[in-house]
Amino acid sequence: MKPIAQLIVTAAAVAMSTSVLVAPARAAAAAEAPDALVKRVSTDVIDSVKADKDIQSGNSRKIMDLVNSKILPYVDSDKMTAQAAGRYWRQATPEQQKQLSEEFRTLLVYTYAGALSQIKNETVEFKPFRADPADSEVEVKSQVNVTRGEPITLNYRLSKGPQGWKIFDLNVMGAWLVETYKGNFTREISTGGIDGLIKKLHDRNEQLANKPLSKAPQK
Repeated sequence: MKPIAQLIVTAAAVAMSTSVLVAPARAAAAAEAPDALVKRVSTDVIDSVKADKDIQSGNSRKIMDLVNSKILPYVDSDKMTAQAAGRYWRQATPEQQKQLSEEFRTLLVYTYAGALSQIKNETVEFKPFRADPADSEVEVKSQVNVTRGEPITLNYRLSKGPQGWKIFDLNVMGAWLVETYKGNFTREISTGGIDGLIKKLHDRNEQLANKPLSKAPQK
């Protein structure tokens, strides 16, 4: 994806807690409507970045702390991994599933971290939310208004579990994130198997670990 898409993915994969408030925040979010959750925490993430000059300048420690405390707690990375792996997820051993999920989660960390410092003057506008109270999976629609250019469509898919609503997929400019990764995963597995994909993700994460976070690419 382009840099602006990295920014949007970061703003979308959201949470509101600090590292010492994760558990209380999760308890409160469990009873919160999905659209209300996304509205509140996406604004919180953007405002946090805009208020911190160190994050904007690429401070690695602060960026990683923000990713781990304000983003990952409300992203269902396990479900994202399973859906991206498709039918191969069921063929993998429990240990392979664990390793694959961990490597993909790490890739997401670098993805979000690499985009955080790009947030400048963007604002998020949410569309009317329509869902049945009994739904366990919903879609929240929004658009990101940028300083230059047309607004960018951004939709979220969330599922409800024991800890409340969590994001498991994002649609940026018409492309669902999980489907994008699914194509990449399928290609890697077809040539090197599950272990080959795990190694590919591990190697990629090693590369990203040695690059400035502000320049980390989407994938």
